[in-house]
Amino acid sequence: MGARESIAKKVAWISVWSNIILTLGKIIVGLYAHSDAVFADGIHSAADVFASVIVLLVIKISNKPADEDHPYGHGKAEVIVSGVVGIVLFLVAVYVAFESIIGFFHPIETPNLIAVWVALFSYISKVLLYRYSMRVSKQHNSKAIEAIAFDHKADIVASIAAAAGVLLSIIGGKFNIGILLYGDKIASVFVAYLIFKIAKEMLREAFHILLERSVEPALLQDYTDLVWNYKDVRRIDKIRAREHGHYILVDLRISIDHDKTIKQGHDLTREIRNTLINKYDNIAEVLIHLNPYYPEDDLKSGE
Repeated sequence: MGARESIAKKVAWISVWSNIILTLGKIIVGLYAHSDAVFADGIHSAADVFASVIVLLVIKISNKPADEDHPYGHGKAEVIVSGVVGIVLFLVAVYVAFESIIGFFHPIETPNLIAVWVALFSYISKVLLYRYSMRVSKQHNSKAIEAIAFDHKADIVASIAAAAGVLLSIIGGKFNIGILLYGDKIASVFVAYLIFKIAKEMLREAFHILLERSVEPALLQDYTDLVWNYKDVRRIDKIRAREHGHYILVDLRISIDHDKTIKQGHDLTREIRNTLINKYDNIAEVLIHLNPYYPEDDLKSGE
């Protein structure tokens, strides 16, 4: 858990400092170069800074082991953070969209070419940051790091959109093509839409996990197939699993022959539990309940 916490903090700090630099650069250049699209992208980067700081604050909590007050661990802290980041991004999307639409009703100023270069620099930076963060989030199954990666993903397309919008506005101004002059404003609206999509996905995922949605059916079937490998298991009465942040909790009810001893039942459940946890490193706990199995049960079920 210490290594996991350490790498998560490293990713978050890289995100914080890179986004601070990009925020300052895009907001300053956006204002100087009269580019709403680049300025809007800068506001998004500012939201990324906020998101990364929240992740840093919660990482230590989410990696704490289970205690008396939280017997299932603290993994959902990361899910809550993901939801908070989603809300922040949603508010940013609303703000950017509002400012962009208002801009259509003001005199149009042709952006400076420097805005294009800043947007392209942001694009390259975000591609590298997204790939790195997503790789680490998968390695450590971290929702918090995944939230940071999604932030970077939103910026990737947003930066390209901003660059394209600024370029179209410059071309429109140079060749006096009226409709192209609005390229920067249209790009700002598109950036807002991209941010909204990412926010919606993050909120949806956090909502499902907080409501303890079951894991994917295919994964649950894998667990079921593994349990059936044990010949002493006569029936699987119920199996369910749910995400609890960066780990999974499994509940299992199985039936074994009624004449088995308590020790035999205990040894079987311990072996099943250890096999599941060893094969699937994101399973943190397996709770197994034993039921007695009688041969006549099959006859009853066939009636």
